[in-house]
Amino acid sequence: MRVLFATVSEKSHLYTMVPLAWAFAAAGHEVRIASNPVLTEEISRTGLTAVSVGTDHNIHQLFAMHHEQLENEISDWTQPFADQQTWEKVLTKYRMSVQFAYRIYNDGMVDDLVTLARDWQPDLVIWDPLTYAAPVAARVVGAAHARMLWCVDVYSTMRSAFLELMAQQPEDQREDPLAAWLTELLTRYGSDFAEEVTTGQWTIDQIPDSLQLPLDVKRVPLRWVPYNGPSVEPAWVREKPLRPRVCLTSGVSFGALGGSFVPVQEILDAVADLDIELVAALPAEVSAGLERVPANTRLVDFVPLNTLLPSCSAILHHGGFGSWTTALVHGVPQFMAPIRFADWWNKAAALEGAGAGIYVHAGKLTAQGVREGIERLLNEPSFRESAARLQAEIKSTPSPADLVPVLEKLTTEHH
Repeated sequence: MRVLFATVSEKSHLYTMVPLAWAFAAAGHEVRIASNPVLTEEISRTGLTAVSVGTDHNIHQLFAMHHEQLENEISDWTQPFADQQTWEKVLTKYRMSVQFAYRIYNDGMVDDLVTLARDWQPDLVIWDPLTYAAPVAARVVGAAHARMLWCVDVYSTMRSAFLELMAQQPEDQREDPLAAWLTELLTRYGSDFAEEVTTGQWTIDQIPDSLQLPLDVKRVPLRWVPYNGPSVEPAWVREKPLRPRVCLTSGVSFGALGGSFVPVQEILDAVADLDIELVAALPAEVSAGLERVPANTRLVDFVPLNTLLPSCSAILHHGGFGSWTTALVHGVPQFMAPIRFADWWNKAAALEGAGAGIYVHAGKLTAQGVREGIERLLNEPSFRESAARLQAEIKSTPSPADLVPVLEKLTTEHH
């Protein structure tokens, strides 16, 4: 079987796909991963075969330029249900998302992706939730296709809310920007629109059942297997810490959004007298700007979280998927400082609701609040107990190797 993975050029999105892609390859299937040229080298570093499609986009520059305006109609998907939205707001959200995100990510790659699909004839296309060029290509060639989630699924739930609210409008006012754009693309290649192009024929879901939103899509659970990119485990990670070890990280995706909301120097100073070992994994430019590094702090520019977190008693991060799920896998309580961007806020709220962490808006974060939060995570056993329950739930979910036969069957049914 030929399996084509497709993702927008975000390293963090790619990393979520690698374990399943390797599971397919290990089972004897042909695997390709397609993305914009800028991601080609990173794909090849996974050991899998990369295919460069289209041209690179400038969305990272746009995010950096408009860093302070990230929490707006286009990016705040934290209330994805019909009873939380009005028709005017959800229509505006889709207009803006199509124009200023989906088109920027996809218009430059769709022609090449369709050409690749026509030439290579994949049986199955697995796509990241923002890579709409992939289901377009799959529909054009008749391949089965599935979304692969790296998020609490605000995208399909918001789509359901949009369709519900649209159905309540007079027929002449039922504008659907997402369907209109996808129809435009599909017509170009001699195909037609179907709602499955917006959410996949099924959804491969790496979020634990208890933390996921209620979904209207066909959901196929998959255990999250951490992948940190090519990396080396530092020797000190294997040494048992003499004091509770706490990780501070800004994550892979945070820098692309224009920097950190967290006042790092203030945080380091605030916890300097705590009996902990703080491992601060920070970009080099952030570390270089520090005026002082307390004795209980170890500065690193990168450490693979999958090797570090087993020895940690807590983690502080912004809400990115890799940090969040790797901490879940290892049963580590979390202090999260998200903004209302994509699903970050939803993940934080779900985790706190499950009793395995606490969160505060990044804009309201204070050094004293971080200190108090870390002390709570370390001193209140309920956080560790709840994190252990979530860890057990993840371990009971099918692994990538377990899932390959399931996906083979679904491919046969949908091809």
